[in-house]
Amino acid sequence: MLRSGGPGTSTPLRNGSLLPARALAYAWTLMALLALLAWLVTVAQARDMGVEPGTMGMGLPLFLALWLVMMAAMMLPSVAPVAITWVRGIRRRSAGAARAARIAQFMGGYLLVWGLFGLLVYAALGATGDLVDEHPGAGRWIGAGAFALAGLQQLGPLKDICLRHCRSPMGQLVRYAGFRPWARDFRVGVHHGLFCVGCCWGLMLILVPLGVMNIAAMAGVAAVIFIEKLWGRGPYVATAVGAVFLALAVLVLFDPFTDWLLPGLTHSGSEMEMGRMR
Repeated sequence: MLRSGGPGTSTPLRNGSLLPARALAYAWTLMALLALLAWLVTVAQARDMGVEPGTMGMGLPLFLALWLVMMAAMMLPSVAPVAITWVRGIRRRSAGAARAARIAQFMGGYLLVWGLFGLLVYAALGATGDLVDEHPGAGRWIGAGAFALAGLQQLGPLKDICLRHCRSPMGQLVRYAGFRPWARDFRVGVHHGLFCVGCCWGLMLILVPLGVMNIAAMAGVAAVIFIEKLWGRGPYVATAVGAVFLALAVLVLFDPFTDWLLPGLTHSGSEMEMGRMR
């Protein structure tokens, strides 16, 4: 890689970023602190809610607000390479209110995509919750289907395309620089968000059987996303995870002792007893 030439230049450094090492360390620290704050909010909310089928009594506005906080907690570390460098470019080329507006457009575009995906998740939780309430045995089939779809997505061509996009931030930044100026930052956020959803929707899908407020499951998914995107052997990890999901799909379907894999699709004993008494 080339070193930075002179003042105002932005050629790549040895660390693979457009940022000097000191600025890069500061930016990563800020991203980590934001992710930590989002995790603290998510954990505090999950402690009060527990894990159960359906939307857990949440209305759509509350769910979307919590969903976006969850996405910040899970996705910020893995999107840092693109986000940090793009925002740094905004800071170099603008100031004051214009700078704040451009950063807000970028983050707003990215979060808009995940918010729209959250609508689909909410609909899926509502549908599966109603189905499990009426037919408790359906939870096992829904769980098997979710794991199977997630496994196929991990092994499919769309995953590979989107993962290559997310793993090459420099190439994407060059491409984004060619976007027309009108709402460029918003469109960059949307574009990158779409690739992130395309890369991770299967991993998010398993939160339906594992429980959307299952902190251990969220942490595991966040770790897989981080490794897939930022580790050199990330694509191999994606393939291995896909194979595990397919194995779990078969396991939950035929092994009657796998309810521990389906906390988001099975009612606790006390809840089922209350249902019988109604």
